[in-house]
Amino acid sequence: MLNIYVGKTARETLLTQGFKQDLFTSMLGASGGPKWFTLFGLDKYLFGEFFKERSTELNLIGSSAGAFRFAALSQNDPVTAITRLAKHYSETVYSKKANAQEITTKARELLAAVYGKDGIEQIINNPIFKAHFIVARCQGLTSFEAKPLQLLGLVTSVMLNKVDRGLLRHQYQRIVFHHPTSQLTISDNHRFNDVYQPLTHANLADALLASGSIPLVMQGIKDINGCAKGMYRDGGIIDYHFDFQLNPINGLTLYPHFNANPKAGWFDKSSTRAVNIKHYDNTVMLVPSDEFIQQLPFQKIPDRKDFTEMDADTRIKYWRKVLSATNYLAEELDNIIHRPNLLASKLKTI
Repeated sequence: MLNIYVGKTARETLLTQGFKQDLFTSMLGASGGPKWFTLFGLDKYLFGEFFKERSTELNLIGSSAGAFRFAALSQNDPVTAITRLAKHYSETVYSKKANAQEITTKARELLAAVYGKDGIEQIINNPIFKAHFIVARCQGLTSFEAKPLQLLGLVTSVMLNKVDRGLLRHQYQRIVFHHPTSQLTISDNHRFNDVYQPLTHANLADALLASGSIPLVMQGIKDINGCAKGMYRDGGIIDYHFDFQLNPINGLTLYPHFNANPKAGWFDKSSTRAVNIKHYDNTVMLVPSDEFIQQLPFQKIPDRKDFTEMDADTRIKYWRKVLSATNYLAEELDNIIHRPNLLASKLKTI
């Protein structure tokens, strides 16, 4: 039901030291909309049990839905917060012809419900679970809200990306909104002119919403407090499933993910381009198996198309069943962690 994919260094570490929480110094959360529902049980287990007594920092780096998850998981009661996110996200209903304004408004309401009374304060002041939200600052046509101009800019992005992913730096800048005391940095070979912006009470809500502001679907977030003026959109544009190195390299990276084939950026979704395997050397990926997926309703994991291809009642019932089924993944992970012989047999090479 659960597959574990590991890089070379990660494999050696787990086989010699076991699957221990203190081996991990960072965690990744990918874009992908409601696909993250397949990770719900794992999130609850990891933060309700596995990392519960942690005393050293764990950097949480997410884009879009991954950032939403980590905003919940870096609160004082992470299990309750991630449950709020799952409930409100899965039960959101849009009008039949919802426009970008409606979808953006409901996303802001969703996140407000996840924060609760003082969630923003808790995220900023959490000394252990340090949140990082990746956002793309747009330049040129992609910075416009008018759909024809925005679409033309995105078509240009597709063509540039086909030639060289690094050419996207002419249209997008990677902004990393980070916990105020974080020293983490990102490195890759594409020179996205990264900017590191500390999270504050004044910018966190907009930064998080921007990280999930899907082009053409939602409104962008303009001129975030304390940041360079401009249009900020979905972090998955640059970092959909991640292809970079986290610095400093001082531990393993845990990466619960909904498939075993990560793509670097949003424009690589249908591409055969593979991520740089060196960037996954110390990574441990927790991935629902094909067997697990085949047992779900409709034999697939949730995705954004469900909003338009299913009526609300059918979709919500389906998503609830998926959320419930993920508890089996958590149970299997717990079993693997406590049985070293089983762990060795479960490890697959990334």
